[in-house]
Amino acid sequence: MKVVARFLGLALLLCILPSLRAADISGTWKGSFDFEGSSLPVTLNLKAADTSVTGTVEGLPTTPAEIHDGKIDGDSVTFWVNTDYQGQTYKLIYKGKIAGENIAFDFGTDDGSWGASMTVKRDAAMAAAPADVTGSWAGSFDFNGNAVQVTFKLTSSGQTMTGTVEGMGPAPVQIHDGKIEGNTVTFSVDVDYQGQTYTLQYKGKVTPAEIDFDFGTTDGSWGSSVNAKKS
Repeated sequence: MKVVARFLGLALLLCILPSLRAADISGTWKGSFDFEGSSLPVTLNLKAADTSVTGTVEGLPTTPAEIHDGKIDGDSVTFWVNTDYQGQTYKLIYKGKIAGENIAFDFGTDDGSWGASMTVKRDAAMAAAPADVTGSWAGSFDFNGNAVQVTFKLTSSGQTMTGTVEGMGPAPVQIHDGKIEGNTVTFSVDVDYQGQTYTLQYKGKVTPAEIDFDFGTTDGSWGSSVNAKKS
């Protein structure tokens, strides 16, 4: 009964995790804001990892300006940047609301002496192009308290992907139904464990030189995650 309860608890956790997971805002976002009657274009290059966000803001007097203390909480994103203006350095604080392919920002100086708002949209050209994941990607995941090393050897062609996963057994396992949509990759593999064959489904988010995978059994009884870096 304890084993059954543990599996039921894990299945429930896997069901609720997607609703708790921070929004994926990795990519390029463009917009503009009003400054003394002029419209100033800006570009945000963002990289999200769990609830953290890093990247740059282009279009300010100091460009690119590096993002600091980037955080994602549900549909909210916050960070700050430093920029120089007329010989003085200002700290600008950004607070944004994520809505699909838009982020609505209010931002301004930390002392409240100046502020503005803007809505940035995800760059459609960047979002539409499927990521090129061809190469070897290595990482590890936790299994019963042990770190299991895995290597993904992938070949992508447009929106399709083939390859193998090494480390899930004595021999590489073949990838099935590999697909790429923008920066999202999905596929499945069949692995043997204790005399039984399991189908594991993978879903990954591609960022430069990394893929963050969530994966698990098709019935939701087990799951894990792995951050694979290009080698």
